[in-house]
Amino acid sequence: MIELISQTFPFKIVDLLDLFFSCLLIYFIYKLLRGTNALGIVFTFIGIYILWIIVSIFKMEILTKIIGQFISVGAIGIIIIFQPEIRRFFALIGSKSMERGNKRFFFWRINKDNENNFNSTAIVQAYQHLAQSKTGALIVIAKHNDLDTIIKTGEVLECSINTQLIETIFFKNTPLHDGAMIIKDNMIKAARCILPVSSDYSIPPHLGLRHRSAIGITEQTDAIAIIVSEQTGNISIVKAGNLQEGITPSRLQEFLNQEFNS
Repeated sequence: MIELISQTFPFKIVDLLDLFFSCLLIYFIYKLLRGTNALGIVFTFIGIYILWIIVSIFKMEILTKIIGQFISVGAIGIIIIFQPEIRRFFALIGSKSMERGNKRFFFWRINKDNENNFNSTAIVQAYQHLAQSKTGALIVIAKHNDLDTIIKTGEVLECSINTQLIETIFFKNTPLHDGAMIIKDNMIKAARCILPVSSDYSIPPHLGLRHRSAIGITEQTDAIAIIVSEQTGNISIVKAGNLQEGITPSRLQEFLNQEFNS
């Protein structure tokens, strides 16, 4: 029986490795696109490809040619549609932080020791006070991607995370309140930084430039953005381009600990 199966379906060790690495690649792509609108487009494209295989097997020549041409052009379309994801992918692969010890290879991750001591409490306390006074604020916390180009657009500070300092920087009459604060390696690196603005048309119109900038930077990098709305005082968090509004201080504390102290 085994010989009959082996003759009907010839199998080699190389085929097993091919299947393993293919599954690994699909999993990595899924992890990269999870939580973004691009994931639905990928599933649609896979469905069209499966349909093309089926019509090819049944020798439906007209459909095979039509779908085949669509798939050929679709490769270019994927590059256009997935620009933010592709940019984030290459930024992840070429990040300088990988050379410094924050290594991420597919789903394995090695954290530096100082990531386990991230001062999330100071940020939560500051955001609680800023929300109560309806003071607009935007903090971007770097993870693995290097944000040096973003840091250079603002005022470099290089100081420890402190509740009073965060509140002072975002006070309306201070020269540094406009723009984003960048936190990296458990340090406040810069303030008044300029972020890329998201061009996603699905963003609700009531959200302003602060929210669009937070979504934009998290679309292009793996950073986390935290926002206080100047109009409502609501706290929002953004990860991988996904915005969550109405976050309580306790939920913010839990989120930051999960992302940086786990």
